[in-house]
Amino acid sequence: MLDFITDPFPVLTTERLVLRCVRLADAPAIFRIRSDEKVMKHIGRPRAEAIEDAVALIERNLTDQRENNGINWAITFHNDDAVIGTIGFYRLKKEHFRGEVGYALHSDHWRKGIMREALKAVEQCGFEHFGFHSIEACTDPLNEASNALLRSSGYVREGLFKENYFWNGRFLDSAVYSKLAPPGAAVIQPR
Repeated sequence: MLDFITDPFPVLTTERLVLRCVRLADAPAIFRIRSDEKVMKHIGRPRAEAIEDAVALIERNLTDQRENNGINWAITFHNDDAVIGTIGFYRLKKEHFRGEVGYALHSDHWRKGIMREALKAVEQCGFEHFGFHSIEACTDPLNEASNALLRSSGYVREGLFKENYFWNGRFLDSAVYSKLAPPGAAVIQPR
């Protein structure tokens, strides 16, 4: 079984970014992201309608983190602590050493390589710090930008689940991508 321990919180840095713990004070920024129609188009969750929706999301994520059932990073720049996106591991399959990565980036920052940079740091943390054997991502097959990001980051599409997701009065498809730990990664061995 995977020992997924989030304390102390792993702050990650890249060339341009600092990935830190999401705080309740980030609610206005999370609200701007989660209420953006372009961002939420392919996520299959309700858009945030009030700041309380963002607060509730942050509180759920912090509870998952305290209980070692998930982790969520705020994406910020080195010189600016304002949150421009989030990325994290959800729906852990600890018995299979596998976690699902999910992410959202404010549309003002699309197509700048930011999510590719954040994803690389988070997956390295997933493999080397948390001990995942594989990381998966479930996407809307119509979200070509996200699917292209995953493919160019070394993820392989494992399958397409037909109409497995009911959202907004319709059954939708889900594409599942995954990436295995690289050879030689310091993967924690099963007990």
